[in-house]
Amino acid sequence: MDTQAQHSERDRSPEPDAGSGERSRFSRTRARLASALSWRRVLAGAVLATVVLLLFSSYVVQPFLVPSGSMEPTLRVGDRVLVNKLAYRFGAEPQRGDVVVFDGTGSFVREDLDANPLAGLVRGAAASLGLAEPADTDFVKRVVGVGGDRIVCCDAKGRLAVNGTAVDEPYLYPGDTASRAPFDIVVSAGTLWMMGDHRSRSSDSRDRLGSPGGGMVPVERVSGRVDWLGWPPARVGPLTGTGAFGDVRAPGAAHG
Repeated sequence: MDTQAQHSERDRSPEPDAGSGERSRFSRTRARLASALSWRRVLAGAVLATVVLLLFSSYVVQPFLVPSGSMEPTLRVGDRVLVNKLAYRFGAEPQRGDVVVFDGTGSFVREDLDANPLAGLVRGAAASLGLAEPADTDFVKRVVGVGGDRIVCCDAKGRLAVNGTAVDEPYLYPGDTASRAPFDIVVSAGTLWMMGDHRSRSSDSRDRLGSPGGGMVPVERVSGRVDWLGWPPARVGPLTGTGAFGDVRAPGAAHG
């Protein structure tokens, strides 16, 4: 028997590869890098999506969380509405009967010079996505008068008269009249007279008659028109318009 040949055959068996350990470590490192890159892509995608949503919210359609019952029954506490930011972007202006969101700084609330700008930015971003209540300076109300209108409250039936025409307001909260407090005002040019639909619970232009500006909101402070209800699901759909002011004459025509 050739024992030397047998040893030669056994010696041909594969020996451990010294480079296999290096390849294994390389594979693990590559897997970790791929995982890290994957998470970075996810994070970058999330940031990009948030930026796109914020831009869309700022210039096209903004979700708005209704914070109070001042617009009941049209809007309820916790409703999320969609504000059309393009409604007044190309020369159109708010009309009587429109439900709008506006910045009440300088008209409904004083300018807060001590506000924390960073906190305001974070809250504003969350509010723009409909994830938080709006800032204390943001309001949702109905336009009742535009520049030049004379609004008188109230007639024997508890109705407003706009430019001499009595207005029946079917959207008012059941049991409410147009206003418990009488007033007779002329809306300044370039401003709007705002009122809530739940008149007995709404703090609006009436409450600022003695303030600078008389409670009138500059047109440029309007963010947009509420055109849709986005939440709750049972009420999703376009916000119904109103023909309540269809017979109101243009400012000045009542006296001409």
